[in-house]
Amino acid sequence: MAARKGPAHLPDKVSMSHDHRLKIQNSNILNALIQHALGERDLKPSQVQAGLGLMKKVLPDLQSAELTGANGEALIPPSLWLKPHAPTKTK
Repeated sequence: MAARKGPAHLPDKVSMSHDHRLKIQNSNILNALIQHALGERDLKPSQVQAGLGLMKKVLPDLQSAELTGANGEALIPPSLWLKPHAPTKTK
């Protein structure tokens, strides 16, 4: 059997890392979910649920976190905090 050749600009023996393959697979799952949400692709409810479950394992949850210093004090001193200002009147 003849050896399979890759694209001309790449050497014959290019191997992808396991992490790189996972990133490609995860992006394909995300693309499928986005296409489904936009009405461009039909997915069964079980496929959507499985895709969301896999995305939860890969993508971090967006949640609020409070960062404090060693003694529980603010990392940025209050003197450097932004001060609220009154809106300026326009003509």
